[in-house]
Amino acid sequence: MSRREGKPGWPVSADYPPVWTLGFAVAIWLIGRLLPSGAALFVALGWLLVLVSLGLMLWAVLHFRRANTTVNPHGQPARLITGGPFRFSRNPIYLGDALLLVGLCLAFRALTALVLIPVFVWIINRRFIGPEEARLTAAFPQDYPEYASRIRRWL
Repeated sequence: MSRREGKPGWPVSADYPPVWTLGFAVAIWLIGRLLPSGAALFVALGWLLVLVSLGLMLWAVLHFRRANTTVNPHGQPARLITGGPFRFSRNPIYLGDALLLVGLCLAFRALTALVLIPVFVWIINRRFIGPEEARLTAAFPQDYPEYASRIRRWL
């Protein structure tokens, strides 16, 4: 689907949540290499948390596909998804990103890097969730506010 066909595309930009997640993951890895901290037991727990977070994100993406709506955080939603992981969190993919980073802090023995997680959450709230919620409210003026009143933003 190209822009020439009249279909909306993904803007060319590095401003996407996976890019932010990758940047934070690299920072966590570096901190773990330079200032290792935490028990070896945390490593296995960390990798388990990484797997759980990837499963959560995949579950959410499957619901986007089934609903035939965009997963693009800059895109216009075609449908409001309220099932699956969206029954527990309005933002299960971002929750998965944050859990992935916590898991990497444990797996890379970078406990001091846990201070980065609130920074990541703040960036995601400001750069992505706020604008997405505005688009959802505009697209679904009755359904989205009701859904948002029942389901928490993160957990």
